[in-house]
Amino acid sequence: MNLIEHAVLALAVQALLRLLTGSWWIGAAAASAYFLGREAAQAEYRWIETFGAGLRANMPWWGPFDLRVWPKLDQWADWIAPLLATHTLAYAMHRRR
Repeated sequence: MNLIEHAVLALAVQALLRLLTGSWWIGAAAASAYFLGREAAQAEYRWIETFGAGLRANMPWWGPFDLRVWPKLDQWADWIAPLLATHTLAYAMHRRR
């Protein structure tokens, strides 16, 4: 999926959770957490492959936060775009009230 697809999917999840809970903020938090978690898991795998000799046991707790495994802009954008999209919508709906 690309940057736009991530944001659109996050907004869809947010809208669904808004219908279920009545809160735009809960939807924003859940959708953002999903995409951030997904990218963190991919960073773990990159760290294990690059620095951990292929073994998860070699990865320190801070492995996914190591900036060396986040070299590409799209790796950042894949979690930042959904976060910005959902939080912007939640803020706009909050201000609208």
